[in-house]
Amino acid sequence: MARNQGNGGGTTACLICEAENRANAILCQECFAPLALVHEANAQDRDPRLVSILGDSNAGKTVYLGFLLDMLSQRAGDFEGIPRGSCSVELQQTVISHMAYRMFPPKTPTEAEEWKWAYYQVCKRGKRPKWIDLVMPDVAGEAIAAEITSPSTFQVIQNLLQKSTGLLLLIDAAMAANGSAQPDFFALKVMSYIDTMFASRRRRKIDMPIAIVLTKADYCPECIDSPRRFAEANLNRLWNIAESRFSAVQFFGCSVVGSLAYATAGGDDVVTPLPLHTSLRGVMEPFEWLVEQL
Repeated sequence: MARNQGNGGGTTACLICEAENRANAILCQECFAPLALVHEANAQDRDPRLVSILGDSNAGKTVYLGFLLDMLSQRAGDFEGIPRGSCSVELQQTVISHMAYRMFPPKTPTEAEEWKWAYYQVCKRGKRPKWIDLVMPDVAGEAIAAEITSPSTFQVIQNLLQKSTGLLLLIDAAMAANGSAQPDFFALKVMSYIDTMFASRRRRKIDMPIAIVLTKADYCPECIDSPRRFAEANLNRLWNIAESRFSAVQFFGCSVVGSLAYATAGGDDVVTPLPLHTSLRGVMEPFEWLVEQL
């Protein structure tokens, strides 16, 4: 929140790391989170809930989050999302614009000051409407990998998780179905990192709700049909730690691309995948479950 000082200036405490910043600063000097998040949170007069979204490089975090926010802003199902501030719209606009031109959005930069943040006020309509303020950053997969391997490399990620009320963990199901152990080991590291982080104040199991999203399920339809069975068979290390150390974990299959083409430039050996059209499956379900747990 903003604090006044005697010289007519003021300071603003960052919503993520609580560092003090000049009231007119745009980004936090410590973690580079946009300070507009603080001003919008103050306007709502209630503490927002943070939801972190983690995943390995190329797991599909940016695309998934962009489509999720776009669906919320268009009133998907019982949910309606209202962006708080124009900066919250940038991520979904980037994703939707690129996909409309049959291109994947650019990779999220590793530098924290380049990450896009979204602050949405989400309502679940019903007899008693439920309003939740959600802050969701798009974090680079390389930064996540560096942090879980060497904690405090990216302190902002640690601060995010400590303040988060829920987590969306994206896993590349196509790689796992193809026999690669990389998605399983990455997920195991993330879950172990979270387990260690909350060790000093945990009960028998960690109670943070975690929605595990098995992305690129168009390559392996069994992810959609039975995500839990797929995880137990292809991500056994993740399955075991989720069963033994966490009390609220659910698995979901997800796909956003209907068909792909592959292109190369003349004389270039680099193959570029092109999304020919989108076919959204399982995008809202993980978020719906997570909101029910909050």
